Amino acid sequence: MSEIPGDLKFLKSHEWARLEDDGLVRVGISDHAQSQLGDLVYVELPEIGSRVGPDNGCAVVESVKAASDVYSPVNGEVVAVNEALDDSPESINEDAFGEGWIFVVRPDDKSELDELLDPEAYAELIEDEDH
Repeated sequence: MSEIPGDLKFLKSHEWARLEDDGLVRVGISDHAQSQLGDLVYVELPEIGSRVGPDNGCAVVESVKAASDVYSPVNGEVVAVNEALDDSPESINEDAFGEGWIFVVRPDDKSELDELLDPEAYAELIEDEDH
């Protein structure tokens, strides 16, 4: 299992959220999720300006094995997308918690992050899934 950065929060559906210094929330899928999916071949990014939240998929990652919806961990507005993924979706496989980020959200309420899994709880979740 890979290292899980301590500054992240997680959804049970394997998205990560990092609260940036400017108050925005950077979002991606976990290293565990990308390894389960296999080699990624396409990423459908959300539209800048679109409203997103935990209840509706706002992006899609496709691998040679499957396609998976990506959810925003918080309600808010998409303010940036990782356009580099258009040409190199494999960045998520190579660096899921860094260069493989998918989008950035301006959250309506940053306290929603408090409801997400911390790294330890997320590690337990994936350990339970693997058994």
